[in-house]
Amino acid sequence: MKIAFIASRSDVAQDALTALSARYGNVTREEAEVIVALGGDGFMLQALHDSQELSTPVYGMNRGTIGFLMNAYAEEDLVDRLRAAEEAVINPLVMVATHANGETSKALALNEVALLREGPQAAKLRISVDGRVRMEELVCDGALVATPAGSTAYNYSAHGPILPIGADVLALTAMAAFRPRRWRGALLPKTVTVRFDVLEPAKRPVMADADGNSYRDVVAVEITSDPLIKHRILFDPGHGLEERLISEQFN
Repeated sequence: MKIAFIASRSDVAQDALTALSARYGNVTREEAEVIVALGGDGFMLQALHDSQELSTPVYGMNRGTIGFLMNAYAEEDLVDRLRAAEEAVINPLVMVATHANGETSKALALNEVALLREGPQAAKLRISVDGRVRMEELVCDGALVATPAGSTAYNYSAHGPILPIGADVLALTAMAAFRPRRWRGALLPKTVTVRFDVLEPAKRPVMADADGNSYRDVVAVEITSDPLIKHRILFDPGHGLEERLISEQFN
């Protein structure tokens, strides 16, 4: 099997890269049947973004700290593990952010797109879904739209719901909502376009974040799911993403 090994910069990941390359060989991502990413969840997200033009599946082995998207690390029997692996297919979010100076930024997110206050004052956001205003004003520290794959990350920490991997829905979750104080967020069809308009942006500046990539001084952000981009992630049998999402709710 042709395997492309890639690794984060940490010493433990680089040591694993050396050991596995010596044992199984190492080809380029373009030649590979499987890409094996060595690191943590952050590096796995980076690996998926970097390989989105390829149809090659990505199998992660944990050489980081969290490892929700990763499999256990072992040097033995890797080819057998890859052949037996279960596949999950996820679609990213597309974020288009408009800045205060009129420029736009575009980014993809596999976990979530978040809007966060930049200064000491709470953000004020207007929320529209498919062009219809659903909330005139949300006063909060921020808000996010999460995919099922990302629903156990920032979304869950903000008390948003965990979504089954096969669910065709997105989670819209507020962070530290002040008005309306008891708003619990929303579940939205995967096909919708969510728009956030920043109210009073000069007084209450807001930044947008797509999987850790930040964009400052935004005045509007539109978020959609792109079904044409498909990321293939491999998991050991019995430890697939669907099982992990279910298990997380009982921990």
